Amino acid sequence: MASAKVHPTAQVHPEAQLSEDVDVGPFCIIGPKVKIGKATRLHNNVVVTGHTEIGEHNAFYPFCVIGTAPQDLGYKDEDVFLKIAHRNMFREYVTINCGTLKGDRTTFVGSNNMIMAYCHIAHDCVIEDGIIMANGVQLGGHTRVEREANFGGLAAVHHFSTVGERSFVGGLTRVVHDVPPYMTVEGHPSRVKCVNTVGLKRKGLTKEAIEALKEAYKLIYRSGFTKAQAMDILEKRRPLYPEVQNLIKFLRNVEKGRQGRAREALRKSAVAPATAT
Repeated sequence: MASAKVHPTAQVHPEAQLSEDVDVGPFCIIGPKVKIGKATRLHNNVVVTGHTEIGEHNAFYPFCVIGTAPQDLGYKDEDVFLKIAHRNMFREYVTINCGTLKGDRTTFVGSNNMIMAYCHIAHDCVIEDGIIMANGVQLGGHTRVEREANFGGLAAVHHFSTVGERSFVGGLTRVVHDVPPYMTVEGHPSRVKCVNTVGLKRKGLTKEAIEALKEAYKLIYRSGFTKAQAMDILEKRRPLYPEVQNLIKFLRNVEKGRQGRAREALRKSAVAPATAT
């Protein structure tokens, strides 16, 4: 902690590990099992606790609460973890919980994410890279968000859901089924509306790949074929763009799950160890 900048009003446990150029603002509280990487900044009134490991160049705005115990009735004070990678922005009042024994004990947040005010990331979530969550987004436990997915404000995601890469979840949407990659979903409950054309253009997808995704969308969701029939047809087409192939793989995984969520297949085996204790 010698080279870290810690405000006199902050409470930093002597066993906490702060790398060089960490900036801890007024009235922050940092627990004994916390590790914070270099050039990370905590604005005022931030709480970081639990077995929490934070990478480099992250920013936590006022009143974030990071690394608290999971909000799960099965939690019995076991050692559980939160890992956050690099260059993330967490705006005001963001809350993130550690994992549970029902998962792999760890909640994970990747790099280059913008998590806006009042968002909640529950226990055992996996947040990949380049994700934008607008104000008030709520993620239930065991949710996985793939790279570069975007959320409108106040969207809520059912536990064990997967939000596919480069998809867009509209504001106020209630997500109860997996969100296919590259698609836009909206509604209460959510429905696939169209291809996320604007977002895909911003990410540099070629015109040909976007057109192929639009054709796949029409065949899967608008043609009258079952999804299985539509995917069989798509797999025979050439060229088979990687994005379309990824969409098909994602939807087939959903079919292997339950209730429209691929990760529901993990639930029974995951709960068993906790029940045994």
